[in-house]
Amino acid sequence: MSATEGLPAGPGEPTGGPGELPGGTPTPSGLLDLLGVAAVLLDAEGRIVLWSPQAEDLYGYTAAEALGQYAGTLLVGEEHWNLVLETFAEVMESGKSWGGTFPVRHKDGTARPVELRSMRLLDDRGDFYALGLATDASTLRAVERDVALSTRLISQSPIGLAMLDTDLRYVAVNPALERMHGIPAKDHLGRHYREIMTAAKFEVPEAAMREVLETGIPMVDQSTIVGRSPADPDHIHAWSISLYRLEDPQGRVLGVADLVVDVTDRYQAAREAAEARQRLALIADGSARIGTTLEVDQTARELAEVTVPEIADVATVDLLDSVLHEHRPASSSGPAVFRALAVKAAYPTEAVEAVDPPGQIAAFDAGRLATECVRTGRPILISRAGEEDLARMARDERAATLLARAGVHSHMLVPLIARGQILGFLGLSRARNPLSFTEDDLALAAELASRAAVCIDNARSHQSVRNAAVTLQRSLLPDHPPRLPGLQIASRYRPAQATYEIGGDWYDVLPLEGDKTALVVGDVMGSGIDAAAAMGRLRTATRAFADLDLAPDQVLHHLDKITSRLEHYIATCLYVTYDPRRAECHIANAGHLPPALVRSGKPSELLHLPTGTPLGVGGTPFETTTFGIGPGDQLVLYTDGLVETRHHPIDERLEALRRLLDTPDPTLEETCDRLLRELRRPEDPDDVALLIARAQPFAPCG
Repeated sequence: MSATEGLPAGPGEPTGGPGELPGGTPTPSGLLDLLGVAAVLLDAEGRIVLWSPQAEDLYGYTAAEALGQYAGTLLVGEEHWNLVLETFAEVMESGKSWGGTFPVRHKDGTARPVELRSMRLLDDRGDFYALGLATDASTLRAVERDVALSTRLISQSPIGLAMLDTDLRYVAVNPALERMHGIPAKDHLGRHYREIMTAAKFEVPEAAMREVLETGIPMVDQSTIVGRSPADPDHIHAWSISLYRLEDPQGRVLGVADLVVDVTDRYQAAREAAEARQRLALIADGSARIGTTLEVDQTARELAEVTVPEIADVATVDLLDSVLHEHRPASSSGPAVFRALAVKAAYPTEAVEAVDPPGQIAAFDAGRLATECVRTGRPILISRAGEEDLARMARDERAATLLARAGVHSHMLVPLIARGQILGFLGLSRARNPLSFTEDDLALAAELASRAAVCIDNARSHQSVRNAAVTLQRSLLPDHPPRLPGLQIASRYRPAQATYEIGGDWYDVLPLEGDKTALVVGDVMGSGIDAAAAMGRLRTATRAFADLDLAPDQVLHHLDKITSRLEHYIATCLYVTYDPRRAECHIANAGHLPPALVRSGKPSELLHLPTGTPLGVGGTPFETTTFGIGPGDQLVLYTDGLVETRHHPIDERLEALRRLLDTPDPTLEETCDRLLRELRRPEDPDDVALLIARAQPFAPCG
């Protein structure tokens, strides 16, 4: 009985016999099978006395054909006999092994290079033999190249590589993964995956490893882990994990390969792109929500509501009292006098008590941040607010105490500037949100404040320019649509009421070549004479492009380029061409509300079109949609002033429009009047353009 007999196997040792798994299952070496090592034994005279099956595969001779033959004459060409005899004699005399690549003659007469190892053997009777081990040289070279390449790739690759056995214990770790984990390779070996990757988030890749072991289906870049590692605990990293099952040539499962790639740059880029999209979405949302009326107080409230809670926990909007009352000159020194217009909080907080309620006038001395902001015209960013910062943010000591108790830790002030004049400021604070404001947050707030400032300035001066704007607006619209082939037209334009600013809504009816007609409805976002002028420029440009007989999407493409140069203005637009010869409409939409189609004897419907982006946003192609329209069918184009209100969802209002169109009127003029009467209220803050076209029987001239 040996010294170790009866003792349990050591860690990782098999319990079966040599070449066996526990339980006696054979485990042949895949590498030896791949090489196909042939064994040939020669006696002292050089005759073949043993011949392995692999020798038959390598040399082509069966054992019956080879045994008893002289190896030199059987396997070596005549030109090499002397060299072989000398080498054989030296091995047998000295006992030194010989190795090298040698051309061996195959049974088929060809010479094939083999990698040969020859050595002397001694039996128990004192007789010498020569053992020759050989394998195909090209196969061996290929294996050597693969091993060398694999070794280099594993050791020098920037990709983290690990091999784990079927129990998910580390068998090998390359230097890259060692650096990523911040744990020496030797401390990985023999330990379970979750002993090294202890965080709960690594339960997912652990489960994936077990699935890959079971199914054999690789998982490539399907799991991304974000966190910190001992190698770089101060920074967030992202790692992409890929998994492959490892098998030997016989298909025996060896374990799983774990490939880890540091994708922090890609993760950060994706995160920044997502944040950028969110910012763009917020800007677009702000463009739609800010300036829905031309009231200063309402616009200020809309600005505050857009920023909370998307940007800040608390928002305030304050205007200089001298801006609201021009007869009160502003002072360039001493306290700055503000009128609070809006306060918005994401949740009940004492921070609201620290700011002035809407309508209240307060003076801030020269040392306060609000005064500094409007005097310099520059935004102020306080990433981490200390006691001194809170004191400068607040109007007095009590307010500073309330801000501290509310947990305000970060603050921004953005000046409201329109047409070169500083109107006031937008104040934003974070308390419950643990993240500090960043430069990107400041840029976003500045963009929203800039748009809001223009709306506020428009509202402030609307009374003095309204009449001029109405006059200009009406002069740019067609009084009576012309008679057109195959169409009956009715239209209306209604300006906003006296307490609101006029807008940039317009419509147009343009005769085209080939008896076709273009129908246009648009809305320049903004108000006042500038909006009306922008509308006029767009209407003029639309007429010019219509004369070129371009497709609707191409017309909007060119209008988009023009609108992008109209300062801060963007516009929505529907462009339709009607071809009476084909009884077809071609339509493209630039961010406008859907038109309504009323077919004879059928319920009305809102056309589902690719919405497109408003003119002036840029970068997005438009699409043309084609649909048939027969005699008696009506196409209803309108601007948002007809259906949008502050008190009803837009879907509800569009449904109300559709139901009204289900009731026919004797004339299109009566339909226009009824829609305005039923859908529009005297206090509605927006102007309206309405255009209805009814298809008529068409007989081409000639």
